[in-house]
Amino acid sequence: MNHRVLQHLHPAQVEVEIWRADELEGRRGLSAELDEMWSYVRSKANPRWLWHAMDHHTGKGLAYVFGRRKDTVFVELKALLKPFGITRYVTDGWGAYERHLNAAQHQVGKENTQKIESKHINLRTRITRLVRRTLCFSKTERMHDLVIGLFINRYEFGVSV
Repeated sequence: MNHRVLQHLHPAQVEVEIWRADELEGRRGLSAELDEMWSYVRSKANPRWLWHAMDHHTGKGLAYVFGRRKDTVFVELKALLKPFGITRYVTDGWGAYERHLNAAQHQVGKENTQKIESKHINLRTRITRLVRRTLCFSKTERMHDLVIGLFINRYEFGVSV
């Protein structure tokens, strides 16, 4: 607060806005947590990655995409996030994020990806195909993506088909 300026102003000229920190962050723009999660189809030699984005403050899912752990798959996810007008991305240190996100909008660190990591633990708990040591696995990429996608659509977006 600039006290010198306040001394020369009439009280009718002064307007004060008080915002809660979470509301202020929402006013500044949307922050998103991004992470990827490993699973496999048929055998561990055929990895399949779930790339996932969620609102950093509310924990609400924003978008997801399946594929390899390649930059092209992340670019697909980034395209899905474009309409949200995200102003800050929080990720782990995976290189695809650093190569395709503006450094001024990108924050790297596990301390701010706790919600999305927790969401991935919940997915692993509820969907046996995502457990690393399991007898339940997908035989095709199509079925893998459908089963997990239907679960995410139902519990993240409230869409039941």
